[in-house]
Amino acid sequence: MEKASKLVKSIHENIEEVIIGKSDAIDLILIALLSKGHVLIEDVPGVGKTMLVSALAKSLNLSFKRIQFTPDVLPSDITGFSMYNIKSGEMEFRSGAIMNQIILADEINRTSPKTQSSLLEVMQEAQVTVDGTTYELPSPFIVLATQNPIEYIGTYPLPEAQLDRFLLKVTMGYPSKREEMLILTRFQTENPIKTLEPVASASDILYLQDLVAHVKVAEAIKEYIANIASHTRDHNDLSLGASPRGALFLMRASQSYALLHGRDYVIPDDVQKMTIPVLAHRLILKPEARLKEMTPERVLKSILNTIYVPVISS
Repeated sequence: MEKASKLVKSIHENIEEVIIGKSDAIDLILIALLSKGHVLIEDVPGVGKTMLVSALAKSLNLSFKRIQFTPDVLPSDITGFSMYNIKSGEMEFRSGAIMNQIILADEINRTSPKTQSSLLEVMQEAQVTVDGTTYELPSPFIVLATQNPIEYIGTYPLPEAQLDRFLLKVTMGYPSKREEMLILTRFQTENPIKTLEPVASASDILYLQDLVAHVKVAEAIKEYIANIASHTRDHNDLSLGASPRGALFLMRASQSYALLHGRDYVIPDDVQKMTIPVLAHRLILKPEARLKEMTPERVLKSILNTIYVPVISS
């Protein structure tokens, strides 16, 4: 656990060479990576969404591809396609942009629903099927998608099935005045990401992912997670609650959170810290709840304040 903590800390500190004042957002990105999950980063333009993903890619010695989603992007641009080779007389597979370990899906909600759906198998199975043939994606693999919450012209809302495949949602927020001054100073002469060096490799990430899978989760913690998910399905303000996939992701994220804090077992506080990032984007409010200015975050807070919290000893 000590080796794992040092490794994660070195990645975190390396990203902070570029990203200032967003320690919580960096932690969430690392939690998703260690949990073998994907991330939806939603915020206003210019707060560092793309820069955060680029800093992660530079900190890890992994293959990286940025896909700029626009209305004219086709599914074959993402997954790849087969074409006839005149010399050999056979069909050959030409891999798409998805055949990389870190994928930045920039402004994912600006492309058509058909192209969005090409990511469903990729995000769930870590594989892509083209013309009946299945191709495994490189490992480790993570999709980090960005979207702008305020520009609705020319956008297509992500369907529930797509949202449910993101392990968690991250928001960046504006920096404080002091943080913004530090940003101005750090970027005054050149972009620090140009000189950022990797501090971890694919084998390091696979090692951490294996450790996360073995972080102990007591039966009482599993029951606690199940109770949270169950309450979202019965809540009066929600028309759609958390899926079993959401509950599974909550457990895995809690394991990663425990690892980040040097423990090989999950405590209730880990679950509480991860509940909103993991579950909020999966919930759909009833129209009357929106009129009451209710939000998924407020619903989850009320659930956490209501249900019994188990007592776990180390």
